[in-house]
Amino acid sequence: MTASAASSSDAAVRTEHLRKVFGPLVAVDDLELSIARGEVFGLLGPNGSGKTTTIRMLCGLIEPTSGVAWVAGFDVARDTEKVKRSIGYMSQKYGLYDDLSVLENMRFYATVYGLRGSERTARLEEMLDELHLRERRDQRAGTLSGGWKQRLALACATAHKPPVLFLDEPTAGVDPASRREFWARIHALAKSGTTILVTTHYMDEASQCGRLAFLSRGHLIGIGTPEEIVAHFGQPTIEDVFVALQKKDEQ
Repeated sequence: MTASAASSSDAAVRTEHLRKVFGPLVAVDDLELSIARGEVFGLLGPNGSGKTTTIRMLCGLIEPTSGVAWVAGFDVARDTEKVKRSIGYMSQKYGLYDDLSVLENMRFYATVYGLRGSERTARLEEMLDELHLRERRDQRAGTLSGGWKQRLALACATAHKPPVLFLDEPTAGVDPASRREFWARIHALAKSGTTILVTTHYMDEASQCGRLAFLSRGHLIGIGTPEEIVAHFGQPTIEDVFVALQKKDEQ
């Protein structure tokens, strides 16, 4: 399988021997990844496999126990604040402000990410059109459906046009039509140069990634294109690979 799609010099995300331990639990162990600029990269595995811990380390939210990682050219342990300014993050946990309108949420996050004045105004107008949120700009976020909340969350995560975007099960609980629209937007962002690392339990989404990495109990056990992954594990589909790993981890 393809171990890497990027050399160390042009990788948007890179890890070397990355490890995270919580007491007696080894959540991530000896993780080696290299993700190219503009790549849509899927991080898959059963619950407890280390996906969210990996993303939290790459976002600078928790410090690695050992090993190193770089995101957008910055060391996640030494340049944490620079990493945070260079990324967007969207998770399955709803993080918007219900009592604020769509536009107020967008303005708040754009401000947090450092946009001001005319630059912020222009970017908000751009996103209202790009994500078809203009007609809902004055609607309170708490009254939006799941699909519209997801769209707003993506707008907030990309307000500052980050070079790297982390998506931790962003479509959980969202209807299929909204998921399809969301992925169309993801591919548009990647085409414009944004690097995207996504975790998902929907295997139809996993198949849309350029490459996949499978984790099991904190260990990287497979990496490559969807076709390479299927061949490596001797399964007919990505979903069969996932189910087989899930059963193994439950034993």
